[in-house]
Amino acid sequence: MPPAVPRATYRLQLSKDFGFAQAAAIIPYLSGLGISHLYASPFLKARPGSTHGYDIIDHNTLNPEFGGEDGFAVLSVALAAHDMGLILDFVPNHMGIAHADNVWWLDVLEWGPKSPFADTFDIDWTTLPYRPQGGLLLPILGRPYGEALEHGEIELRYVAEEGSFCFGYFDHKLPVRPSRYSEILRAAVAAAGAADTPAGQVLLEIAKRYSDPRRPTRAEAPALKAAIAAVEGGADIITAGLEAYRPDPNDPTRTAMLHRLLERQHYRLAHWRVAISEVNYRRFFDINDLAGIRVENARTFRMVHRKVAELIGAGKLHGLRLDHIDGLYDPAGYCRRLQRLINENRARGAPSPFYVVVEKILAPDETLPRMPGVAGTTGYDVLNLISRVLLESNGLPVLEQTWQTQAAPSRNFEQIVEDSTTRILEATMSSEFTVLTRLLARIAAGHWPSRDYTLDRLRAAFELFVLCFPVYRTYVAHAAASASDREIIGRAIEAARERWYGSDIAIFDFLKDALTADLVGPGRAGYSRARVSRFAAKVQQFTGPVTAKSVEDTAFYRYHRLLALNEVGNDPSLPALSVDGFHRLMVTRASEHPHAMTATATHDTKRGEDARARLLALSELAQDWTQAVREWTTLNARLVTQSRRRSPSRAHEYMLYQALLGAWPAGAPDARFVERMQGYAIKAAREGKLETSWANPDEAYERALTDFVARVLDPAESGEFIDSFGAFVARAALIGALNSLAQLTLKATIPGVPDFYQGTELWDFSLVDPDNRRPVNFDVRTRMLTAVSEGTAQASGDPQDERTKLALTKRLLDLRADHAALFANGSYEPITVAGPQGDHALAFARRYRNEAVIVAVGRRFATLTEGGRRLPQASDWDAALDLHGYRVTADVLTGKAMQAAASLPLPDVFAALPVAVLLARRDHSPS
Repeated sequence: MPPAVPRATYRLQLSKDFGFAQAAAIIPYLSGLGISHLYASPFLKARPGSTHGYDIIDHNTLNPEFGGEDGFAVLSVALAAHDMGLILDFVPNHMGIAHADNVWWLDVLEWGPKSPFADTFDIDWTTLPYRPQGGLLLPILGRPYGEALEHGEIELRYVAEEGSFCFGYFDHKLPVRPSRYSEILRAAVAAAGAADTPAGQVLLEIAKRYSDPRRPTRAEAPALKAAIAAVEGGADIITAGLEAYRPDPNDPTRTAMLHRLLERQHYRLAHWRVAISEVNYRRFFDINDLAGIRVENARTFRMVHRKVAELIGAGKLHGLRLDHIDGLYDPAGYCRRLQRLINENRARGAPSPFYVVVEKILAPDETLPRMPGVAGTTGYDVLNLISRVLLESNGLPVLEQTWQTQAAPSRNFEQIVEDSTTRILEATMSSEFTVLTRLLARIAAGHWPSRDYTLDRLRAAFELFVLCFPVYRTYVAHAAASASDREIIGRAIEAARERWYGSDIAIFDFLKDALTADLVGPGRAGYSRARVSRFAAKVQQFTGPVTAKSVEDTAFYRYHRLLALNEVGNDPSLPALSVDGFHRLMVTRASEHPHAMTATATHDTKRGEDARARLLALSELAQDWTQAVREWTTLNARLVTQSRRRSPSRAHEYMLYQALLGAWPAGAPDARFVERMQGYAIKAAREGKLETSWANPDEAYERALTDFVARVLDPAESGEFIDSFGAFVARAALIGALNSLAQLTLKATIPGVPDFYQGTELWDFSLVDPDNRRPVNFDVRTRMLTAVSEGTAQASGDPQDERTKLALTKRLLDLRADHAALFANGSYEPITVAGPQGDHALAFARRYRNEAVIVAVGRRFATLTEGGRRLPQASDWDAALDLHGYRVTADVLTGKAMQAAASLPLPDVFAALPVAVLLARRDHSPS
């Protein structure tokens, strides 16, 4: 049986090409590596062909493309045979709604607010303009509605076997409102000239029977459809008669008939661009095909958790990773309800606690709010701490100057974020912003103290608040705000107030009280409690996506001081983290979230963990990098397109040199590498939303950009550049490899559960998705692990050999298995590194009772390697570990027995590699 708290997890991306059976086949390998829990991407039924699994269409069915129930049974057997657990990446926030796959969504389209699933989705039925009875905007058309209509792209179809009608738009199926069936039958019979035929008369009789616009009721609809389907010869008449709804340029009445029928549905079809300003269902970020669900609704919660409850009860699921927890209406309330479900369904005697982590992006200095049963986050916060403690702070001002000079942005990161947020509010998420502003205006108009606050002024004040908001979201729930939430909201309100030029400054008091729900607090009357509570909660579901789109998906692609720091949850303008600062944070982590995940790569990181470690070397080679970039810019000037605009822009060219450095292969760049870099260049440019974007691609700019990448990597055309660049890569790669080993050692030994993203047990120089989701060659890894286990590959080998990384991974995970209680429950205690080179190492002890493991890693390697030209030598490490209170007994990585007390010289510690893990005893407390 797997342990309740994982020793180590392995994130696996399932797909139709790598399903349950393929996952089962690698379980022996993962077990041999030391993994205790398989951490799987979403495996409930998603849209066919999904490459990620987050577009769930049925929470209660295992994905048939992965092998369904039979395939999952094979995986479960394999996991049980190796005492491994299973963690599911679960999606409680949204569902996929595109095309014709989601039966709940199709029911909503057919029955509107009367659908039993209408409350499942987060729809504001009353806000659709020019619809007195409301409706749902469907921004699915590839061209303006009028053009799509007139060109016959929207078709009225009859499904004979069901006796039903729907609109078809390419792969989309849009059910027709049953109350319009009578109208369609009459028009079809007339157009087919079949009124005097027996079948036609039966169809007309059915139409007459249901001519009341309130019929059929939902209960009557199956009988209506069955009656239509049963009419002998009826299908031929209806099919012929539907020509009356086929647009014809010579007969405008046909187009008008189709339009009138479309206008009488519970939805309105629109061009996809209309979603920017009018969409009235909550989306996952700005993705029209992913609709938010109201999991706070008790019935919805039960419906989407039935399969999860079943798997927990069967002992086949041992943990959950909760996707996009900040998208939920009340995350803490959801977690509380989830814990009840887990407790009600767990088999007697199952290990406790049930492991739950949340995908929560914490801003620097932000702490995780209390969520019942949650062990912690999925690890972005720790990823950034590890990067920052390996950083050389003195190089950052040089890199900042180089970035400003080469790319000429003349704006700091804070300004870039604000510009990006403004862009998101005005375009990408304007619909959601407008809905919230209208709700705020309605609240203001509902009571005399705030009646004079106009929609425009409220919108301006609310926008300033969002621009000044410092975190992803607050957690005001049930019209009550915590002290920390009040402090965050108050800080943003005051910052916004300072930038307000109007005389109506009191508008910010009203806005603050709405956000904290104080408008309906004790002693306050006059405002609608329902509206205020909804506004406060919905703002929290809004600020997270706005921050993510503004920072992660825009500003990170505009600010290129050092790409290694452009990771989720990080502020890339921050300085390096001191060793003492790192120690303080780890002591807190050991106390508050000892079982949170510790990640260095995920399916969403902006680049691979070893690419990032290599790029960190630029902080130590800043002057050399600056000189090199000047030379490369001059060499490649002839490859830059100078027509309507420079392509690549100066900023993109500078960004590309860093991206190339991080991903540069061991051998010469090949065609596949060129293709990968071209794909990355386009994605990065579109995410930045300056020269081009996803919404408005500039094809000329993008062609020139990909042409630049191809030519700069062509040995025949750019041999001098490739030689020069390769020489610099060699230096950065050595420092990067040493950083990588330090990063791995820290991940596996600091408080938390180390998570290994698929394939990263070997070098990971991937780029952002989809590059980091390429298939992994597990056959190669299995053979290499066998060699490591048999002793033919050692952790003390060449630090640039990927077998060393694999061997180190296995040694560290074996250590965690041998000392499970220590790593699960042990304290974190800083170890002083004294001596002239003491700042080039970081050391600490993990202790449980008298048992201890002492960890030391090197950092800031440039001065110890002559700028990346050679490996560190023993004489370079002029420092020693202060072991006061500890007695070292063995070196884990070399297997050698040791005897040391009081002090241990770093040349002895780092004799094999600049990372070390030592077994020790603490027989007494230090004096």
